[in-house]
Amino acid sequence: MATLALGALGVVFGDIGTSPLYALQTVFSADHQAVKPTEADVYGVISLVFWSITLIVSIEFVLFIMRADNDGEGGILALIALVEGSPLRRGRFKVVLIALGMFGVALFYGDGIITPAISVLSAVEGVKVAVPSLQSLVLPITIAVLAGLFAIQRFGTHVIGRVFGPVMVIWFAVIAAAGLGRIVAHPAIVKALSPSYGVEFFGNHFGIAFISLGAIVLTITGAEALYADMGHFGRKPISRAWFFIVFPALTLNYMGQGSLILDTPSAIGSPFILLIPHWGRIPMVVLATVATVIASQAVISGAFSVTRQAVQLGFLPRLTIRHTSAREIGQIYVPAVNWFLLVAVVALVLGFGTSTRLASAYGIAVTGTITVDTLLFLVVARALWRKPGWLVGLAAAVFFTVDFAFLGANLTKAAHGGWFPLSIGAAVFTILSTWKRGSEKVHEERIEEEGSLRSFVTELREMAPPAVRVPGTAVYLNARRETTPLAMRAGVEHTGALHETVVIISIETTKAPHVPESERLVVDSLGYEDDGISHLTAQFGFQDSPDVPRLLALAQETGLETDVDVEGAVYFLSHVTVVPTSAPGMRGWRKRLFVAMARNAASPVDYFHLPGERTVTLGSQIEL
Repeated sequence: MATLALGALGVVFGDIGTSPLYALQTVFSADHQAVKPTEADVYGVISLVFWSITLIVSIEFVLFIMRADNDGEGGILALIALVEGSPLRRGRFKVVLIALGMFGVALFYGDGIITPAISVLSAVEGVKVAVPSLQSLVLPITIAVLAGLFAIQRFGTHVIGRVFGPVMVIWFAVIAAAGLGRIVAHPAIVKALSPSYGVEFFGNHFGIAFISLGAIVLTITGAEALYADMGHFGRKPISRAWFFIVFPALTLNYMGQGSLILDTPSAIGSPFILLIPHWGRIPMVVLATVATVIASQAVISGAFSVTRQAVQLGFLPRLTIRHTSAREIGQIYVPAVNWFLLVAVVALVLGFGTSTRLASAYGIAVTGTITVDTLLFLVVARALWRKPGWLVGLAAAVFFTVDFAFLGANLTKAAHGGWFPLSIGAAVFTILSTWKRGSEKVHEERIEEEGSLRSFVTELREMAPPAVRVPGTAVYLNARRETTPLAMRAGVEHTGALHETVVIISIETTKAPHVPESERLVVDSLGYEDDGISHLTAQFGFQDSPDVPRLLALAQETGLETDVDVEGAVYFLSHVTVVPTSAPGMRGWRKRLFVAMARNAASPVDYFHLPGERTVTLGSQIEL
């Protein structure tokens, strides 16, 4: 448990753990300093910070939402899978929920762009306080750190990951000590933990307090990461690391910053760095930069993981996905996503220039994802777990009151940077929904083209003259177990020949993250055991990597009656060219977008780990 908790510190809490770098600074400097460094405002803000973290992170996520796991996996895609499997009576309502979930996934990519930019930039900005003469180097240093971070992604995180946990332990110990030192000197700040100060702040300055939520939300960034990374460490290690280390350290640091602002109002420009003694500021900038790199790494790895899950669940075309560890299946590298994130992050840093301006763009992505998580969780609790309606209604009233307050406050910043994550979210949602809808239509057309597999096998036995059987093993990949692979049908029709041993493999992606090998295969002789034709249905979890040669060997080991030449098998693929037409069902621009994505999809040879020298592709055409 201690080892898992230590690992969770290095991967899960980097984002929320580095929020003290910029959160309070943004609260007091946003909107022309509407929040003043007075006793009433400081106590009110610290109270709101503490209770926001308590309600959203500690109660909503750690105690409740993290109980909604999909075979141990968490995250918004796990919730989508649970909703898809729930017995909701209204089909249209389920479609709307899944669409909202897809938009939540889209916002996650916006978070994946903003987190590295604001985290690293805010850390490097500490140079301006420690050594003001180096102010002009802030942006170049930030871009250099980010470029290096993305450049090393292709090597994987399994080596550097070993030091993430200990570094974050040091980080939380240092920020807790910095805050505690200030609290001991001025203990009155502890009174700010009372919710009465937050309520009073709203009562006296409702407009200012509401707007301040748009910056206070920065203290809860990373709440989704606790849930999304649950599959790596488990709920209990994450919960214990949160309650025993992270939450106390954050609370002490925020109170320390509040005490500093009360004593030195000019400290609102950089309260985190000014909390550190002068001799320790340069080392703190270095430690903060390392911590923000770790926070960024967690979000980037999360983007890779979400991308793979989206591919497996049919929301994205096949992409090149490389496994960077022979032992850890979750450690992957997606080149297309990596370089897209780098370009977007650098553009964001150059466009906004400071972490304070970037903060305006941050909140919408975070609050939007949290709100969608809450909605899907409540649906799962009611429809799947059969919790009483009154209990779900009470939870909805509490959670949505808080979530919508933060979401509303951040929507007011749409014109000042909030448009960025919304634009990214809209673009990614368009891509996800277009691929999903286009794939369904192509699927319908392919079923007609392929025809029944059992009927085709029967026709083979009745052919006159019969098809010539050539030596060797042919493996045909087909998306559906009921239909005939187009490559197989075309080969017989054009050449009149078929291999002596034929294995048709249909791969199905389940809504579970992983499927054990003992439950992976279903063998079907298609009604004839003497003609050398077999069908395998293989089930993979949405986080499993489909390795077809390994699948063939597994079938040979577990009872496939046909004698298969695993080492010499030839693999046949059906390549379908999609041609957009004026037929109804999708708008013309979406058809063209779908075709463009289909043309740029990764080769199935790599995706299914096929040997390139023994893979044959036969083409066909389908109108969309």
